[in-house]
Amino acid sequence: MPAASPPGASGFPQPSGLSAGDSLPTLEELPPLTELLSAARVVSIPMRVKFRGILERETLLLRGPAGWGEFGAFPEYGDAEASRWLRAAIEAGWQGFPEPLRDSIPVNATVPAVPAARVPDVLARFGRVDAVKVKVAEHGQSLDDDAARVAAVRAELPDAAVRVDANGGWDVPEAVEALTRLAGFDLEYAEQPVPGIDALAEVRRLLREAGVPVLIAADESVRKEDDPLKVARAGAADLIVVKVAPLGGVRRALDIVAQAGMPAVVSSALDTSVGIRAGLALAAALPELPYACGLGTVSLLAGDVTTDPLVADDGAIRLRDAVPDEGLLERYAGADDRKNWWLDRLRRAYGELVRK
Repeated sequence: MPAASPPGASGFPQPSGLSAGDSLPTLEELPPLTELLSAARVVSIPMRVKFRGILERETLLLRGPAGWGEFGAFPEYGDAEASRWLRAAIEAGWQGFPEPLRDSIPVNATVPAVPAARVPDVLARFGRVDAVKVKVAEHGQSLDDDAARVAAVRAELPDAAVRVDANGGWDVPEAVEALTRLAGFDLEYAEQPVPGIDALAEVRRLLREAGVPVLIAADESVRKEDDPLKVARAGAADLIVVKVAPLGGVRRALDIVAQAGMPAVVSSALDTSVGIRAGLALAAALPELPYACGLGTVSLLAGDVTTDPLVADDGAIRLRDAVPDEGLLERYAGADDRKNWWLDRLRRAYGELVRK
């Protein structure tokens, strides 16, 4: 692992006096709401393929003194949960990121729940990759659909690390059946096969007893600061998947990984390059990075807000800042009613932060 660069040597702007363990400023030191509202830009970017049931990715970008942040909590999330996403955006824009330990982050390709015949086209957008995450357990699809999709990925990339992500879409018996079958494709791990920590532990136990060599990764179960410890104590997973925005920022995510004492994979929340920059900052600051990260999802978007998008090149993304282009912000500007919806949500999420 590369040694940490001395302050200023990385070429990235670093706020003075900050380290990986620093927390955000106190609530009294949060930027005023009026400052956030005046800095807000709402964008809506088309998807290349349906992902999480959406064909347009709406998000709100904030420009602060330290750079740009992204507040993109999915619409179905409540205000309390969305406030963590806002806190992460404020960290990015008003505090900046910890000093990096590495300047290139290996990333996986992501294959949505598309028909197997579309897999080659999806993979072609990512260029050369060494790891692929395949979405499974999609509502309305069958295990046969999942197996065909994973088989198509394996046929295209026989030497790649292949992982599957069920987003908690199975129950325990379904997960054991599915992962026993999909294990034949030499899976690297299975991400959140079932909802809940107890169910994860049960799936992991049953697979071990049956001699099925599939590692279990906890993703959705890692949402609150005490959840990683529960995952570890329950023996529910072999590794954790962490996303900057739902955990409240890079520094909070670093603390969670340290507390959990488990290998970590950094993933995205279907961000523009602004949000991906925060994910890269987390991956760059982790002491260990044993797995390729799920930060290559800008390739699933049909556009971006910067002329230098943070997409993979030869299986990795080079660490650099994401600076939105004014022309692209105008091109993808959200409609007035959607802008108002996001600004109202920003006000409510800010209120949640102030009350904490």
